[in-house]
Amino acid sequence: MAEAAQIGMQANVLLVEDEPLIGDAVAQALEEQGFAVETVLSAEEAVCRLADEASIDLLFTDLYLPGSMDGAALARRAREMRPDLPVIYTSGRQQMIDHLDPVEGAMFLPKPYDLFKLGRLLQYLIVAKRTRAGAFA
Repeated sequence: MAEAAQIGMQANVLLVEDEPLIGDAVAQALEEQGFAVETVLSAEEAVCRLADEASIDLLFTDLYLPGSMDGAALARRAREMRPDLPVIYTSGRQQMIDHLDPVEGAMFLPKPYDLFKLGRLLQYLIVAKRTRAGAFA
């Protein structure tokens, strides 16, 4: 478990959630598990953070977002900017799930989800990303 916390402490998550109460709860739970979490309310804000060269290890985005870009479009844009960025989608709206065309290698986590299982999933994806990067370094 100490190793998992160490991985979390070194991992930066970009959380895109337009519902502030949900975003706060998810961020708090992930921070308690050792992650650094930056929460933004829209896909446009997320693209700005990705363009800022911020240290981001994983994108966790709701599919249904306000503005001109939904979570699926954000994931495609994020992959253009950072091809190795792990992506997890979430939604409680079945129609969003049914019509999702996910970026390659992305995962979907339906709402409601267990916040501690989410943390373990993030750790797994970040370790896998770092292992792949180390194999090619």
